[in-house]
Amino acid sequence: MTDIRVLVGLGNPGQQYELTRHNAGVWFIEALAGHCGTSLRPEKKFFGQYAKVSFQGIELHLLVPTTYMNRSGQAVAALANFFKLPPEAFLVAHDELDIPTGQARLKQGGGHGGHNGLRDIISATGNNAGFMRLRLGIDHPGQAKLVTNYVLSAPGKAERQAIDAAIDAAIDSLPALLSGDKARAMNHLHSVK
Repeated sequence: MTDIRVLVGLGNPGQQYELTRHNAGVWFIEALAGHCGTSLRPEKKFFGQYAKVSFQGIELHLLVPTTYMNRSGQAVAALANFFKLPPEAFLVAHDELDIPTGQARLKQGGGHGGHNGLRDIISATGNNAGFMRLRLGIDHPGQAKLVTNYVLSAPGKAERQAIDAAIDAAIDSLPALLSGDKARAMNHLHSVK
């Protein structure tokens, strides 16, 4: 079993996207970097913003791809190849339409569920979908035709606070996850309402 050592937050680059729901994964990585007393810096060889941090004595790589969402795999593959890490060493944080706002869920492996960032990572890592996901709930607008505008718009104040609380709960679950106790991390995170 491979320990998780890379945390990736999915989103779109640029000021026009930074406050949109689709960038919830980025918010998680930025919050974690802040928790570790650092900030992300541009790293061309990883096609993204990167930081190496120590979280409770464990060395972690934090990455936010600065490719667009549908090219996220380019950054993940570059980092994986550079450090010779398998997909199982990665936790990918992303927005999730099928989970209520303010909730977060951990999931091992699986398909892309229509998420373009996950689709590209699975493709770029040789169709290996074995990486862990942190699914940050943003709710569903109700109809498929509304999804694009919904994910590319900013949540309201209460909604953003709920997402931030879910991010805090996810950070609280990391010690168990990083020590290899995925069941305890999931129990902790999934019991938070």
